[in-house]
Amino acid sequence: MEFRYLGNSGFKVSEITFGNWLTHGSQVENDVAAQCVRAALDVGISTFDTADVYANTAAETVLGEALKGERRESLEIFTKVFGPTGPKGKNDLGLSRKHIMESINGSLSRLQTDYVDLYQAHRFDFETPLEETMQAFADIVRHGKALYIGVSEWTAEQLREGHALSKELGFQLISNQPQYNMLWRVIEAEVVPASEELGVSQIVWSPMAQGVLSGKYLPGEPAPDGSRATDAKGGAKMIERWMRDDVLTGVQKLKPIAEEAGLSMPQLAVAWVLQNPNVASAIVGASRPEQIADSAASAGVKLEADVMEQIDAAIGALAERDPAKTKASSPATREA
Repeated sequence: MEFRYLGNSGFKVSEITFGNWLTHGSQVENDVAAQCVRAALDVGISTFDTADVYANTAAETVLGEALKGERRESLEIFTKVFGPTGPKGKNDLGLSRKHIMESINGSLSRLQTDYVDLYQAHRFDFETPLEETMQAFADIVRHGKALYIGVSEWTAEQLREGHALSKELGFQLISNQPQYNMLWRVIEAEVVPASEELGVSQIVWSPMAQGVLSGKYLPGEPAPDGSRATDAKGGAKMIERWMRDDVLTGVQKLKPIAEEAGLSMPQLAVAWVLQNPNVASAIVGASRPEQIADSAASAGVKLEADVMEQIDAAIGALAERDPAKTKASSPATREA
C-alpha cells in the first residue's frame, strides 16, 4: 500500500480508502462486513470512511465493531455530518451548530472512539450561515473530537469561503470528497484548481462509477444477477444514469487498454483517478472480502501518458465535465 499526504498537512492516508456506503448496515450482513474490513486491513488499507447518514447510523456502528481491538493510532477514521438521521426531525439534519455538536457525539459513540481523524461536511448547507458551521467545526477540533476537517461535494467558491474561515478560526480544512471517475469529471475545471491553490486534497468516491467501469455490464444485455444494477435498496437508482448502451459500449473499449497495462478493469479505473496529483485517496467499497485485494492493487500504479490518452479516446464525449453539476449535488433546501 502507498500513502499520500492529505492536503497541506503532515497527515498521511492510504491511497485506497475503504468506504461502507451502500453496504454496511444495509446490503451485507454484519459478519461479512467485518470480513471486508479485515480484508482491507490485511492488504494495508488503514483509512476508513463512513457517515452518520449511511443506513441511518447503522454503518457507523458496524464499522466501529469491525475495528474494535485494532490499534487506534494506526488507523485513519473518517465520518461525515449533514444528512438526516434518527427520526429525521427539523434539527436532525444540516450543518447547524446544534446538529453538528449532537452528531459528532453520536458518531464517536457508534464508532467506539474518542476522536475521528477527519470530520466532513457531507454537503453544503444553504440554510445555515457558513460562519456558524465553521465555528462549530473549530470547537470540535479544540475539544479533540476531530483532528482535521473536510467537506464533500463543495464548489470552488464554497471551498474558498470555508477555507478562509477555517484559517481565521485556527483549524485546518484539508479535504474535499467529490464523486470522480472516468465518466464523471466535473471537478477538473474549477474544484481541482481551487483546491491546489488552497492546499486541499480530494478523497474521491465512486472511482468505478458504481461498478460500471468494471466492464461487467454489457450493452444490450440484462445486468448480472446480484449486481448493483439489480439492487432495489438503492444501488440500482444510483447506477441507472450510466446504464445506457452508448456508455456501456465505450466502457468495453477500455478492456484491451487494461489488458495491455496488465490490470483488471476495476484496477484501471481506480488507478486512473490516482493519477491526478490532487487526489489523495480513492474510496472503494466491497460486498465480499475477496473484492478488496483487486482494488488495493491499484495503489502505486503509474499509467503512462499514452495509456491516459487511450482512455480519453475510448470514453470521449461520454464523460460529464460540467462544473455546475457540483453545486447541484447539495440540496437547495433541507429535507425537513
